[in-house]
Amino acid sequence: MSVEAKLEKLNLQLPPAPKPAGTYQPILQIGDLCYLSGHIPVRADGSLIQGKVGADLSVAEGREAARTVGLCLLASLKNHLGTLDRVVRIVKVFGVVNASLDFQDHPQVINGFSDLMVEVFGEAGRAARSAIGAASLPANVAVEIEAIVQVRE
Repeated sequence: MSVEAKLEKLNLQLPPAPKPAGTYQPILQIGDLCYLSGHIPVRADGSLIQGKVGADLSVAEGREAARTVGLCLLASLKNHLGTLDRVVRIVKVFGVVNASLDFQDHPQVINGFSDLMVEVFGEAGRAARSAIGAASLPANVAVEIEAIVQVRE
């Protein structure tokens, strides 16, 4: 089954690919690896999921924000590759949670992203990963996630 068919079966719609908000490339491809810059949770209507997990947002809301980042990252990949069927595997994920000082469940939040990748790509979506907290993130977004993805050239 193609990845696009899988997305349809899962009733998932990709938002428009985000545009860079600074002097960087959203994706830099070198050989069969795509390095994706940090993506943030932008809803389909263009609004951001903002707030500190552990203060303004629950773990479940943070997980949903991370899942939203996953959809944005997939949109960037599709925009760059033309089709998500060129994805071989998700190699590495680095997730940052905008968290209150006493928050400790960063991995549970980033699971929202990782679970989506496994839903879409199966075991090829299960990547090496880091999940950390930060005192703040740009625009007060709940999470920011970057990834390295292996693709068919």
